[in-house]
Amino acid sequence: MTKKNIGIIIGSLRKGSFSRSVANALIELAPEALAAHIVEIGNLPLYNQDMDDEGNTPESYPQFRKEIAALDGVLFVTPEYNRSMPAVLKNALDVASRPYGQNQWNGKPGAIVSVSMGTMGGMAANLALRQPMVFLNVPLMQQPEAYIGKAQDLLDDKGVLVNESTRAFLKNYMEAYAEWVMTLSPKR
Repeated sequence: MTKKNIGIIIGSLRKGSFSRSVANALIELAPEALAAHIVEIGNLPLYNQDMDDEGNTPESYPQFRKEIAALDGVLFVTPEYNRSMPAVLKNALDVASRPYGQNQWNGKPGAIVSVSMGTMGGMAANLALRQPMVFLNVPLMQQPEAYIGKAQDLLDDKGVLVNESTRAFLKNYMEAYAEWVMTLSPKR
């Protein structure tokens, strides 16, 4: 069986990001059916349609679009900024969905894991990120939901997820996501 190529998009650029630590744990806990890797978004300039229209497209745009096009599924791991998703994440959505009619996210099975220091686990960011997925035609896994709260208490000083109940939850989450991907893209 060919492994499904899964891109993990992280909504935080901070080097000590809790979201990146959780993304690394998701990669480690992914079942054999998935080949998960991080797709970097920090080098994408803010989307401006004029750059595409006038032939001044930054080199990072077509490279990122090609990387997204090659995915069988996409997993978003995001912190919560001001009760919403981070701007860098929204920018990545915009870059890979443009120019109009060339949406690279189209039809890719998706899932969202939100991560925060608070007890609600980034619920507002998770819900805000779901909104553009309707237009982008990213069918999101509905259950289980993943809101990882008090992230600072789940990691060791090197950012490794050490909380066993969270590891077990994320392992089950990734197994459910693998089933979601296999259901929606069996031939991809």
